[in-house]
Amino acid sequence: MSQPVIIVTGANGQLGQELRVLAAAYPAFQFVFTTREDMPVNDEAAIQKLFAEHTPAYCINCAAYTAVDKAESEQEAAYSINAEGPRLLATACKTYNTRFIHISTDYVFNGQSPAPYTEDAPTDPVNLYGASKLKGEELCMAADPAAVIIRTAWVYSSFGKNFVKTMMKLMQERPAINVVNDQIGAPTYAADLANCIMHIIANSQLSAGSWVPGIYHYCNRGKISWYDFAVAIKEMTNSACVVNPIPTAQYPTPAKRPAFSLLDTTKLQKTFHCTIPAWKDSLQKCLQLLA
Repeated sequence: MSQPVIIVTGANGQLGQELRVLAAAYPAFQFVFTTREDMPVNDEAAIQKLFAEHTPAYCINCAAYTAVDKAESEQEAAYSINAEGPRLLATACKTYNTRFIHISTDYVFNGQSPAPYTEDAPTDPVNLYGASKLKGEELCMAADPAAVIIRTAWVYSSFGKNFVKTMMKLMQERPAINVVNDQIGAPTYAADLANCIMHIIANSQLSAGSWVPGIYHYCNRGKISWYDFAVAIKEMTNSACVVNPIPTAQYPTPAKRPAFSLLDTTKLQKTFHCTIPAWKDSLQKCLQLLA
């Protein structure tokens, strides 16, 4: 019997690269990693060709337009990748009976909640990136109701560009830096999310009933500000750089950011029995790789 095929889109992104690393631990599956260059997710013909060639058992969509500030002026590009892309992939998944995992974001919320966001909390994005990702969720579920959507937040990794690597660079270059202290959430180490995704897939191979469609939330355990995150990076790397807390008002950006984007992960943990590490433990792991 041939190995089940897993297609991973956006394979050069942070999550895609973590899944590449993890693939070796899952020899029972055949992984097909695609990038923006070889298979744009907004190219219907390319998707049809790939699915016809591989008849995948699973598709993990890590592809996204993630330039939050640029999205404000590049609306068409953001919607093409973040909304039309998931629709086309979900349509192909439905046709080929492929189980679809689509990655979404905390930015579908307005950031005014007094408590961590559950999956059924009202959505109300405050920027164009968030609006394009929300549209992607809606189109994905309409095209393939059997899909699993995982919203995540503050993603970082030893790969790509992210907050952790930016902070490390700035802390080496400058005696002091300013970091906003009034945006609250929890970071997500992409390697942990990759582990959780593969846990869901491996279990669904063993028991079809363990695949439960719907929207889920994933981020590391804890509740911090970007300032707290920067201070932890400073301490763990023994940096002499001074980290100053500032309000968001002092750091204007083209796109508005949600002030509170902590995600409640209870549903995912109960449904799929994924263990979620504490944010500090995961940060330590990532920093060891970057050392």
